[in-house]
Amino acid sequence: MLFHLSIDADDPRLVAEVIAELWGGTATPFPPVIAGSWVAFAGDDRNTTVEVYPRGTELIAAEGDADAFGRIGDHGGASSTHFAMATDKSVEQVVAIAAREGWPVKYRKRGGAFGVLELWVEGNRMVEILTPEMQAEYRATMTVAGWQAMLAAMAEQALAQ
Repeated sequence: MLFHLSIDADDPRLVAEVIAELWGGTATPFPPVIAGSWVAFAGDDRNTTVEVYPRGTELIAAEGDADAFGRIGDHGGASSTHFAMATDKSVEQVVAIAAREGWPVKYRKRGGAFGVLELWVEGNRMVEILTPEMQAEYRATMTVAGWQAMLAAMAEQALAQ
């Protein structure tokens, strides 16, 4: 189960507010790690959150018995960090929110198994948005047994070639 994750953004407040909007949740400042950070609360039974730090924030392990801290680094604009999130919004509502922000979005079918709306936050950070219908597909296919069956089918297909 996922409780929270963090991403960075050029406009942490806006990104946290949009994620919270997609969840029907709330966004607030999140200053413990580094000033200018925001957090989106889903408002669900797990208290799921996404922490959004200023672009380039690096999390640093502190010496001794101290909390990790954040600092701004310089490692470019791209990242492999992404996450999939649920929304109760329709495809049309998600597309409208993305259009309002000027963020690219498109429907994709992952491995022929489940659909996602591939939303590119600020144009360079992918968030996979799953509508209620897509969530049902995801839950039906993204199981350990389902994944192992897909890997076995891929191996069989590779051997047949």
